[in-house]
Amino acid sequence: MKNFKRHTITAALPYANGPVHIGHLAGVYVPADIFSRYLRLKGEDVLFVCGSDEHGVPITLKARQENTTPQNIVDRYHSIIKNSFEKFGISTDIYSRTSSPTHHTTSSNFFKKLYDDGLFVEKTSDQFYDEDAKQFLADRYITGTCPHCSNDRAYGDQCENCGTSLNATDLINPVSTISGSKPIMKETKHWYLPLENYEDFLKKWILDDHKDWKPNVYGQCKSWLDQGLQARAVSRDLDWGVPVPVKNADGKVLYVWFDAPIGYISNTIEWAEKNNKNWEDYWKSEQTRLIHFIGKDNIVFHCIIFPAMLKAHGDFILPDNVPANEFLNLEGDKISTSRNWAVWLHEYLEDFPGQQDVLRYVLCAGAPETKDNDFTWKDFQARNNNELVAILGNFINRALVLTQKYYDGKVPERGSLNDFDKDTLNQLKDCKAKIETQLDQFRFREALKEAMNVARLGNKYLADSEPWKIIKTNPERVKTILNISLQISANLAIIFEPFLPFTSEKIRKFLNLEIAGWNLLGNDNILNPGDNIGTPELLFSKIEDSQIEVQIEKLMKTKAINAANTKQVPVKEAINFETFSGMDLRVGTIIEAEKVPKTKKLLKLKIDTGIDQRTVVSGIAEFHNPEKIIGKQVTLLLNLEPRNIKGIESQGMILMAENSDGELIFVSPTQLVINGAAVK
Repeated sequence: MKNFKRHTITAALPYANGPVHIGHLAGVYVPADIFSRYLRLKGEDVLFVCGSDEHGVPITLKARQENTTPQNIVDRYHSIIKNSFEKFGISTDIYSRTSSPTHHTTSSNFFKKLYDDGLFVEKTSDQFYDEDAKQFLADRYITGTCPHCSNDRAYGDQCENCGTSLNATDLINPVSTISGSKPIMKETKHWYLPLENYEDFLKKWILDDHKDWKPNVYGQCKSWLDQGLQARAVSRDLDWGVPVPVKNADGKVLYVWFDAPIGYISNTIEWAEKNNKNWEDYWKSEQTRLIHFIGKDNIVFHCIIFPAMLKAHGDFILPDNVPANEFLNLEGDKISTSRNWAVWLHEYLEDFPGQQDVLRYVLCAGAPETKDNDFTWKDFQARNNNELVAILGNFINRALVLTQKYYDGKVPERGSLNDFDKDTLNQLKDCKAKIETQLDQFRFREALKEAMNVARLGNKYLADSEPWKIIKTNPERVKTILNISLQISANLAIIFEPFLPFTSEKIRKFLNLEIAGWNLLGNDNILNPGDNIGTPELLFSKIEDSQIEVQIEKLMKTKAINAANTKQVPVKEAINFETFSGMDLRVGTIIEAEKVPKTKKLLKLKIDTGIDQRTVVSGIAEFHNPEKIIGKQVTLLLNLEPRNIKGIESQGMILMAENSDGELIFVSPTQLVINGAAVK
């Protein structure tokens, strides 16, 4: 790998219309923090940048709902998010916001550069306009009936019932959510970035030059590029955001997807001004490595759109890697902010004070690096009690307590080594290379396992040596045992600094040790004989069943509230028997399943009906992983008229039941039946 002089690390800008939860922490911010801390320990020049994303329609919608201003909304949540990150040790060098004057200026200048170079396409089109509110309507300000599934609460950009992406003009009986009136079509002008002009560049840069990217990132990029790129609007008719900096653009702002990634640059400019640095060194030098930490829903923006913007501008470096993670679920269900199905960071801090590192550990140990993963409170408890308390905490505490007891809190001298000592120290020496290999490839779960293996090594060494049994008969041997145990403890202070910074600080305090560089890792002489050891305290405390029951009960109350608030589906009008008999319902088996590109909710299924094999597009991706439903028997409406969904002919409909919290469940036979069996 190329040696870089400096590193610019970015973490996706959290959207400031709500607090952050464990899914955010696991997917983006803990990995970004681990990597930044690791590089700093190695003595690298690191800039870790983040900030709040504060523009866009959802924020204006929330402000309207709460009868306040967008600025009040973002001020509130920017403060909550920033405080949560600080409390969890997310060590950004700057955490700013896109509503700042610096960001507005930077975004405007970026747009103006591309505009002056003639790189935008100007288009005039008809869009919905609310005559009562006297404003153009963003897609989310319009609802109507979905032309695909007849859901009467579809939004102008997507039907959340069937998952189909829509244009607002596709809706039947569209209505403005602002005034409730029927909007009219009115001509408006916008600027578009012609992504198709950068397609060849992106294919070479990603598909040829970055085959080392994570498979989920590379695969999603390839899917987009294989389908061909299209021009994308960079402006919107809205009064909240960065004003479009050209003449005759009143009432138009930069589209949030365009200005948000520029926030990384504007935040760097703010940091540089405060720290007397040259910001361009971190964005325009080929000696700088740029890495984006994001969730999988941001892959396209950071791997295709933002690089196209940077390439169009011409002055900026491109990302060297984009290690995106998948999603974290909660107790078997998708985390949902709208349903309050989440563990909010600010609430965790209240319920588990001083235990930030426990959550950091659990989220890293179960990070959704290659596939969606699940957080459960029982696993949280087990990892704390069985790993942090019983292994890491137990070893450190015993080594320190025995040193205090036998040697008045001073590091004893090491005597001659036996084979067990030598083998232990050799394993300690090897830990540096093992952990580096994993961290350098963004495999943080594996790196954490290797870190805990060092704690296991120390625990086993101390338990097998049993110094408390031989202190009277062989005190010289005990000196060697405790010297080696303390050297392992010092190594653990270094190892866990990226992962568990608060714990690492405690261990260093116990050992009276300054922050040691990564280069000392594996060294068995970090502490000198005669060095004073501080008074030890327990690093971790056991989490009781009662504490976990409180958290599970909280989630159950949330589920009950969601069920109570769920709108009951009204009974439809009666039909005659002949109409019912006309429906051909059969049992079939899913033999292939894959996600439909550029959609969040659609799966393309191939189903063996016993009569034929047919393709069905179903909006169930939010609740079912394609790999896990292959072989599943389902009920299929066979004689539904085919329809085109996202360019795919869907030849039927799978029957699903919707439970109280919106989850879609297969309607399936309770025992295996032959494919093609009729449902009567």
